[in-house]
Amino acid sequence: MSPMYVVTAKEMRELEQLTIDQHGTPGHVLMEQAGAGATDVLLAAFPHVRTAPVLIFAGKGNNGGDGFVIARLLKKQGIACEVVLAAKKEEVTGDALRNLTMFVQQRGRVTEITDATLYDRVQHKLDSCGLIVDALLGTGLNAPVRGLMADLIAMINASGVPVLAVDIPSGLDADRGVVLGSAVKAALTTTFGYPKLGLVVAPGLAHVGRLEVVEIGIAPEALAAVTPQTALLTKADMGARIRGRDVDVHKGDFGHLLVVAGSRGKSGAALMSGGAALRIGTGLVTLGGPASLNTVFSTALMEAMTVPLPEQPDGSLRFDAQAMTEAMHGKSAIAFGPGVGVSTHTIGVLRCLLTQSTQPLVIDADGLNCLATDPNLLRETKVPVVLTPHPGEMARLVKISNAEVQERRLEVARAFATQHHCYLVLKGARTVIAAPDGKAWINPTGNSGMASGGMGDVLTGIISGLLAQGYAPTDACCLGVFLHGYVGDRAAQEKGQIGILARDLIDQLPMGIRELQNSRSRMGEG
Repeated sequence: MSPMYVVTAKEMRELEQLTIDQHGTPGHVLMEQAGAGATDVLLAAFPHVRTAPVLIFAGKGNNGGDGFVIARLLKKQGIACEVVLAAKKEEVTGDALRNLTMFVQQRGRVTEITDATLYDRVQHKLDSCGLIVDALLGTGLNAPVRGLMADLIAMINASGVPVLAVDIPSGLDADRGVVLGSAVKAALTTTFGYPKLGLVVAPGLAHVGRLEVVEIGIAPEALAAVTPQTALLTKADMGARIRGRDVDVHKGDFGHLLVVAGSRGKSGAALMSGGAALRIGTGLVTLGGPASLNTVFSTALMEAMTVPLPEQPDGSLRFDAQAMTEAMHGKSAIAFGPGVGVSTHTIGVLRCLLTQSTQPLVIDADGLNCLATDPNLLRETKVPVVLTPHPGEMARLVKISNAEVQERRLEVARAFATQHHCYLVLKGARTVIAAPDGKAWINPTGNSGMASGGMGDVLTGIISGLLAQGYAPTDACCLGVFLHGYVGDRAAQEKGQIGILARDLIDQLPMGIRELQNSRSRMGEG
């Protein structure tokens, strides 16, 4: 199954140019296919346009050209539509001019808007239309929107009329998803070829509405030449990654996870990680924490085993190399960090795990804060390591501000993963997964109701549980993150976003797995 690649504006330009130059597809054909696909989406999503006029706002560039194609095809079907051109007709060139000319030859109506004295004419048209098509500014925008374009965007947003954005909402940065001065708020965005990065990350999400991808005929050879390094996780792909089970299996076939977590007052972190690991299908789970928590662990999570580890007087872990070596014996993966605190002892535990473990490691929460004291500790490991920081923990790891992390999430995650040869899961709205080879994935699942305590501990259990079962690190991270958000969405749908708990996600995991498996089965039947 092909991944849903996500591209930068530069990569999309290269894909189109290679398709034009080396594979014999003229640019006007790509524009025609883009406009035709967008028109199909428009008619399916907004059937009321057959009785309500469509107003197409077009710029003078190729984005406007796509809008002219839509206008021509709508008019051909007898649907009332007209174009508001934010330029003079003589400023339009190339393939865009070709399609503007064809629309005019159809007796299509075009109103040129070049200054504020004409805004009353725009407002009059807005007051009587049933749908707006935004084809003002495309993916090449790299400076704040001002003047005429900013005013038109403000009028569109204030109209209350639903908007279909062509390729990208005007005013949105195609690579970062940030608003460049002002941006259209669309109900639906039809993007061409592949989703642009700015469409699938915050804050751009708030402007995109529903996202539909329109195939325009990019040559496979062009895709192979450009080799995009980022993809969007999809339900079908994730369902295909879930392994089935033979009838003659036993618990030993599904791994043994050691969860080193917890301290006095923070036993819940270990329990949630361990519980999530069991619900994700791990055969055996052992909770390793300060000895005084052993009874709590045994009674609260009866399906798990326990190993009491040495502790300090304050109820946190005390580093003992022999005890850690014995605890690691026979395990197929290890999770470390939730609720352990930061001290010379927990840093010692981390160093021991990194240098002595022969199995994959997941490091989260306080384990990451321990690592932040010296990220170069990662160089001492010989096994796959997965880090699962939230933005604050990421900021401590790379010694920059939280705001800087959020502004450059994909860049920061990819750089750290490649530099330190680890797998990095940068949590938050649209979690980013980055691999040591530079590839990255963006997760579309999850909701704001998951901004509550314990959610990260559950994710740690899911990913480490998959690793324990023998999933490759990339599959464990991608499937784990997608499933975590998927069951979070499921819980929010049943209970409402406000007040869902981390343990609600744990309870939903088996049903979430089944639904992903069923989606794979339906794809196969189709």
